[in-house]
Amino acid sequence: MDNKENLYQFIAIEGNIGAGKTSLATLIAEERNAKLILEEFEDNSFLPKFYKDPDRFAFPLELSFLAERYQQLKDSLGAKDLFKNFTIADYFINKSLIFSRKTLQSDEFRLYNTLFEIINQSLIKPDLLVYLYANVGNLQSNIRKRGREYEQEIEDNYLEKIQESYFEFIKQQTNLRILIIDTNNLDFVNNKDDYRYISDLIFRDYEIGIHRIKARDEE
Repeated sequence: MDNKENLYQFIAIEGNIGAGKTSLATLIAEERNAKLILEEFEDNSFLPKFYKDPDRFAFPLELSFLAERYQQLKDSLGAKDLFKNFTIADYFINKSLIFSRKTLQSDEFRLYNTLFEIINQSLIKPDLLVYLYANVGNLQSNIRKRGREYEQEIEDNYLEKIQESYFEFIKQQTNLRILIIDTNNLDFVNNKDDYRYISDLIFRDYEIGIHRIKARDEE
């Protein structure tokens, strides 16, 4: 493996629901011999309940996600793997704050934010944060294709709120490398050229700050 591929020791892939985070992280890990951290959310008993009654189950859902993500990242990032070239995750711990900002009541969020700040101080930050941007129509199409029953009733308005929350977070960051890739005209799961295009973008040398890659047909 050449030096170009060792620029980053920890990469986090982020994006809205249905953006393809897990698919891309898995493909990169397989190709480049990376340690893969995948969010373990399907066993969360609060998730189906939340989509049916968000006002009632938002707070326990967000707390359970925060605890699970923290424990997984703490264990995974703390255990070095000498046989892997770097680590890649399909989420960033700050997604806990990003989602909760839009799902919790103001008093609940204040408490949640206090807890988040306490645990966040002890976690390693990614060398590169990649945000996969897709419009709501494409997100909904991806959600339908993967067929998780509890996701089928997600409304456009909810996806738009989450997208806005991600952008609010990104704009406030001053000490992270953030790469925003417009994926609306890309199919990196089924098209090898599209995957190669995105992979090559990710493994460039970026300075601290926000770097936006427009849709491929706009170049």
